[in-house]
Amino acid sequence: MPVHVLLVFRKKIATYFSIENVFSILMPFLEMKSNVKSLEVPFIQADPFSVAKNLRSLRKRTEQVIHITGDIHYAVFSFPGRKTILTIHDCVFLHNKSGLRKLLFEWVWLKLPVWHARYITTISEASKRDILKYTGCNPSKIRVITDPVDPAYTFTEKEFNQHKPVLLQIGTWPNKNLARVAEALKDISCRLIIVGKLSTEQEAILKKNNIDYETRYQLSKEALIAVYQACDMVVFLSTFEGFGLPVIEAQATGRPLITSALPPMNEVAGDGAHLADPYSISSIRDGILKIIHEPDYRETLIQAGRVNLKRFDAKEIAASYLELYETVANEF
Repeated sequence: MPVHVLLVFRKKIATYFSIENVFSILMPFLEMKSNVKSLEVPFIQADPFSVAKNLRSLRKRTEQVIHITGDIHYAVFSFPGRKTILTIHDCVFLHNKSGLRKLLFEWVWLKLPVWHARYITTISEASKRDILKYTGCNPSKIRVITDPVDPAYTFTEKEFNQHKPVLLQIGTWPNKNLARVAEALKDISCRLIIVGKLSTEQEAILKKNNIDYETRYQLSKEALIAVYQACDMVVFLSTFEGFGLPVIEAQATGRPLITSALPPMNEVAGDGAHLADPYSISSIRDGILKIIHEPDYRETLIQAGRVNLKRFDAKEIAASYLELYETVANEF
């Protein structure tokens, strides 16, 4: 008999769709072996009242296995802990906070949900280490199940623009490290495409370093793929990530990639990226120049990236979730 599973999602927000996209890729494979339903909570978690209403809306569900797919970690409290799986994509929500606010999130969004749920899944060994550090839970409770590569990102040939390459920077949050990238690019002939909204400070840094740039934001998936295809190189030198989807998106599109020599980016990239110290402007600059000026090196990175993508096959990743669903259903 197939296991009856409920996937619980946050309320949709137009500019945040990574979690939904991941599970939309996996869903066809999950549905082959289990009876899967999806449910979106009715309210954006803007305040304690919306959180309480979301919790109340979930309490009558009776599926064998409840899988909270991410972000709304508190949703586990609507269900018996023994039947819940919680996916925690990363702990960036703690890295960006301090004081009482950080303490509140540490307990309500992390410690208590982790202690309540039967199993935790996370998308990288780096995120697992963070969860263990903050919660002290038993390591056997956590399963690392990576994100899949989206099949919509397909390999596209492009002649590299040696004279003035287009570099693609994904993200503008502080951890995306745009300020150091801008300093590293000073006096390099290139055009920088930035996906994300710039702060006043970021605009000032880009202008100070005479960077030829343009921004794109609130892109559809199709528009984002087109941006990848149009660029010559992907720059993803984040200082903190739970996984780093742009790494495998760049590899899937067939673009040379420079990323951080830090987990999880280096773990996810395998041999298919130039690894640089994201805190060193000279390391970033040297890596970008090496990719620009060494065609054989670029091609080596591209081909190694294609090989690396085999680790992120959606069917295999779905099989890991299905195995966990079976485990939870059969334990009680």
